Amino acid sequence: MPDKSLGPITQLLAAAERGDSDAQERLWAVVYRELHGLAQNQMAVESPAATLQPTALVHEAYVRLIGRENVHWSNRRHFFGAAAKIMRQIRIDGARKRNRLKRGAGRRPVSLEETHAVFDEDPAETLAMDEALTRLERQAPRQAEVVMLRYHAGMTIDETAEALGVSPRAVDNDWRLARAWLRRELTAEDGRQP
Repeated sequence: MPDKSLGPITQLLAAAERGDSDAQERLWAVVYRELHGLAQNQMAVESPAATLQPTALVHEAYVRLIGRENVHWSNRRHFFGAAAKIMRQIRIDGARKRNRLKRGAGRRPVSLEETHAVFDEDPAETLAMDEALTRLERQAPRQAEVVMLRYHAGMTIDETAEALGVSPRAVDNDWRLARAWLRRELTAEDGRQP
């Protein structure tokens, strides 16, 4: 019997984890639209020439999420946070496959002022952002999670606060600090003075 204190997605995640194939199908139907929204947000920062489409990104991420052994999805936040990270990793892997690691000589630096920056055809900016975000994750995990949810998942300040269980003011503060830190890191990598 499902625990009524848990949300419907959390209940479906638990049932799917136990191997209930009907729950897996229902879970897919329930989370598809949200995963597609995450994918669209992430693909909005890709080059128009990118070959990966949001639908393919959703399918690949879902296979990786549900196909994992010994993973317990504690709640909706855990599942969608993992989905955003997996989608980011799929995009990073694609950038690496294109083997275009040269720096974007003369190109405009990534703007962290907007929730969605636009990258051009060179994936070097995507890779530089990923490396900087990985460093931030080691130094300030919550700030990195705020960046993941705001920048990669496209959540608002209020949505991010709800997902993290903190106040919107704390998210706004983390978002400002993280953007400043990332801007400094990306500018320093580019050889420019901050």
